[in-house]
Amino acid sequence: MRWKRTGNTARMNTHLYEYEQTAEDTPDNIKRACFDVPYSGGKLYLGSKTYVMGILNITPDSFYDGKRYDAGENAIEHALKMTEEGADIIDVGGESTRPGATPLTEEEEMNRVIPVVKKLSKKLRKPISIDTYKAKVAEKAIDAGASIINDIGGLLMDKKMAQVAAGSHVPVIIMHKKGTPRTMQKYPIRKNVLSEIMSSLRKSICIAIDAGIDKDRIILDPGIGFGKTVQQNLEILKRLKEFQSLGFPILIGTSRKQFIGTILNLSVQERLYGTLATIAVAVMNGAHIVRVHDVRESVQVVTMCDAIRNR
Repeated sequence: MRWKRTGNTARMNTHLYEYEQTAEDTPDNIKRACFDVPYSGGKLYLGSKTYVMGILNITPDSFYDGKRYDAGENAIEHALKMTEEGADIIDVGGESTRPGATPLTEEEEMNRVIPVVKKLSKKLRKPISIDTYKAKVAEKAIDAGASIINDIGGLLMDKKMAQVAAGSHVPVIIMHKKGTPRTMQKYPIRKNVLSEIMSSLRKSICIAIDAGIDKDRIILDPGIGFGKTVQQNLEILKRLKEFQSLGFPILIGTSRKQFIGTILNLSVQERLYGTLATIAVAVMNGAHIVRVHDVRESVQVVTMCDAIRNR
C-alpha cells in the first residue's frame, strides 16, 4: 500500500494533517484475506483461521468482569483456562474503558498489570497483548513479557506510543474511538461513520509508519461502542468488508457491549447469545481477530464460520 501525506510540516506534530490513500491500491487490498503478523514468539497467521483474543481485565470497575480478577493467582488461573478453551491471545488490561470510566495514573495501571504479565509470560506460550493507551505502561509490559500492544487511543492519545511499538518491534492494534471514555457516548460520531473511522485510522497508520512500525505489524480495530450509536455499531458490522480497503487485518470487539443489551433489552450478564451473533457476522464479513470474554463459546462459533467461509 502506498500513502500520500498532505499538509505542512508544522502541522504534523499536532496530528491535524490529513492523508490520502492512493486509489489504485484499493482493489488489491480488498482481495487480500491473509496476513502473517510477526511477534516475538512467532507469527499470527491471520486469515487462515480467525484468532480468538481472551479478555483478562485486572480492574475493579469493568462493565462485565470488574472485581473478578486481580494481580493474584485468580487472574493467572483465568488466563490459563481461556487458553485451554482455545484462546489464541490473552489481552491484559488494567484500566476500564467503559463509558464514563475514570482514568488511572501510569503507576496505578502498572501496579495492576505488570505482575500479571510477568507471571503469565512464564506460563504461556501464546502471545500476551497489553491493553493500554499509555506508552510507559506498554513499554514496561513488553519488558515483562507482553508481545503485542492493544492501543484504544490509536497512537493519538500518547505521542510516545508509536515510538515504543517501533522500538520494541511488536505488533500494534490501532483502534478508533471518538472522544474519551468519559464523553464518548455523550458525543458520538455525527456524520458518515465509516468515512470518519477510516479517515482517523489512515492518520494513525501513517503515524505508525512514520515512527518506523513495520506495515506487517499493524492491526486495525474500528472500535465498536467507542463513540458510536447503536445503529452505527450495526453499520460497522454490516459493512466490515469495506475496511479491507485499508490493507490491514481487522480486530473486532463486541463482547457483551451495551448496543447488544439495548437491542435485546438484556443485562450484561445475559448478552452471551447476542454477542455470539455479532461474532458470526464479523467473521463472515472479514474479521481476523475477535476479542471476547467467553472463549469456549466464541471458539465454537468462529470454527464453524471459518469452516463455512473457507470450504
